[in-house]
Amino acid sequence: MCGRTSCHLPRDVLTRACAYRNRQGERRLPEWRDADKYCPSYNKSPRSSSPVLLSRLHFEKGTDSSERIIVPMRWGLVPSWFKENDPSKLPFNITNCRSDTIMEKRSFNVPLGKGRRCVVLADGFYEWKRCRGTYDRQPYFIYFPQTKSEKLGSIGAADSPEDWNKVWDNWRLLTMAGIFDCWEPLQGGDHLYSYTIITVDACKVLNDVHQRMPAILDGEEAVSKWLDFGEVSTQEALKLIHPTENITFHPVSSVVNSSRNDSVECLAPIDLSVQKTLPHFRDGLYSKRIHILEGWHSANSEASVHGWGVGELKAKGCSQKMLQWLATKSPKKEDPKTPQKTESDVRQFLPKSPSSVKRSSAVLLEQWLKQEKEEEPVTKQLHSE
Repeated sequence: MCGRTSCHLPRDVLTRACAYRNRQGERRLPEWRDADKYCPSYNKSPRSSSPVLLSRLHFEKGTDSSERIIVPMRWGLVPSWFKENDPSKLPFNITNCRSDTIMEKRSFNVPLGKGRRCVVLADGFYEWKRCRGTYDRQPYFIYFPQTKSEKLGSIGAADSPEDWNKVWDNWRLLTMAGIFDCWEPLQGGDHLYSYTIITVDACKVLNDVHQRMPAILDGEEAVSKWLDFGEVSTQEALKLIHPTENITFHPVSSVVNSSRNDSVECLAPIDLSVQKTLPHFRDGLYSKRIHILEGWHSANSEASVHGWGVGELKAKGCSQKMLQWLATKSPKKEDPKTPQKTESDVRQFLPKSPSSVKRSSAVLLEQWLKQEKEEEPVTKQLHSE
């Protein structure tokens, strides 16, 4: 299944990441519709708004179906036939759509029959693995393996502004197959566009984490065929829906468990072999997290990171590329005229308090700190939540 994603890129960067060629082979950047509704986040949950890619023909009749637009839509399909004035009254959750029953259910076969196919854009998605012998679940961040793309040439000046001639060779976005629909309140009002993510059996690589995974469209050709409902029939498009082995993942902190947490900590890799211990607060929790962010700016092949519940981390391969991308390539909410950030500037991105700790744990921590004043502190195990 898929119940949490990350899509933190600013709007202009996300646009360049979705560059494509139309039917005539011309380089294009998709245009936005309702762009003000897009809100970047490292931790997107159902009922939030996420960017989806779809054919321009859905909104502008008579246009080429190979032309694309990006539209922020509600995650969780609200069928067009739903007869209520409040979409929250929908008695069932349609966050995901199983590929094996997609043609059997009215909620899916009706929009499919209208060609309402879309591609859900994300850095990656999160999945939770049940830990054996316990009730705990370990979260993982799952994404495309990252390799530097080949230069595709500049975008023509007649098609776009001058600054669009930069080649996109940054983080490869995860492109998940979805279905969208348009719902209108009975008493009139604004139309609501919403989507669901199609799921398939997990590939061999992910089967140990979860038995289901999103239907991932691997490559520009697959994305193009899925979106081009004017030229590609539903039957042909559904042949693209199958598991892919071209995927990688790493464990992440339980910070991501709460959808209220929205920071790079959500997708930063951790080392599960390191025992999780309560941090020594006299060293400063925030300074430890600052060391994490500073470590991501290192060009070394390995990053040694110290943080709450993280211990010592060594990131390699795709995980290291992701950390470098987050540190040097991700301009989330940054003003291009703003000078380079110092350590004190980094602090503004850190939470004022560890909100993920429950009240009972906070009481235990207070007692522990009080005891430190009287005797030499000893390392204590952090209670699992």
